[in-house]
Amino acid sequence: MNTALACIPCIVRQAAEAAGFCIADTNRRAGILCRVLSSLAETTWVASPAAVAQRIHRMIRAEAGDADPYRAMKERMNRTALDLYPSLRDEARRDEHPRTALVCMAIAGNLMDAGAKGGVVEADMCTAVCRACREWLTGPADALFDAAARARRILYLADNAGEIVFDRALIEALPRDKTIVGVRGAPVLNDATLDDAGVAGLPDIVRVVSNGSDAPGTIIEDCSEEFRHIFEASDLVIAKGQGNCESLAGTTDKHVFFLLRVKCAHVAAHLGTTVGSMVVCEHNKVEGSVRKPSSCVARAAHKEEGVRQ
Repeated sequence: MNTALACIPCIVRQAAEAAGFCIADTNRRAGILCRVLSSLAETTWVASPAAVAQRIHRMIRAEAGDADPYRAMKERMNRTALDLYPSLRDEARRDEHPRTALVCMAIAGNLMDAGAKGGVVEADMCTAVCRACREWLTGPADALFDAAARARRILYLADNAGEIVFDRALIEALPRDKTIVGVRGAPVLNDATLDDAGVAGLPDIVRVVSNGSDAPGTIIEDCSEEFRHIFEASDLVIAKGQGNCESLAGTTDKHVFFLLRVKCAHVAAHLGTTVGSMVVCEHNKVEGSVRKPSSCVARAAHKEEGVRQ
């Protein structure tokens, strides 16, 4: 997915936020942002938003001398998620359709995204995540579990800190003996790393690996050799969040399920859905493209009838 005009204000906002976290001097922050804007003016737009953001955040971390400007935010998000997790997990398991409810819960966690929204407030996040867990899901949730049952190896690509806690309940419902979870190789935005996976308790239930990259997405050619081998050996990929969708959609022939909250018109248009949707979109390697509304409206039709699929 190439960078669109609408992506640039979002990346600039991210840069301003990251600089604000780690640089107290306003004049120094202004100088860094001027250099960010100059860099963006020279950017090739055929790159994915994740690739552009990767370069910008590298600039800010280097200038500030801070390897993880979002460290404090990630810690707060993890604590918030851990507080919410037991009750939301139990509610999902008691649902009439527990597997679909677990997918909803995992996607609801995608609201914990500093890349798409600035000024994240924990109290608002709690309310939003709890509400989202009860929203209607667009897309073939049952197909995900059917594909997981058939797969020989599953690669689950995590997205953000906090969100990764909610992923645990869904991962526990997958065939764990053949599931590997991939996280970012180094801090970028509030994306999940090995430390965050540890907070979520994932190493206790599945193998967790670093992808070796500091991109806020999964850019395969930028990942470590070990991770590329794992990716190639996996016949099913479950990819959480917009960053993974932006960097993987249209770049692989793998069977992929994208699980995300759609946060911008650019991604909505690509997936054939609407901003704000809780989406499961299947990229079928046989068809070679993302299945759009034909497979993404099934649950919406049931919503009108008052039936939870």
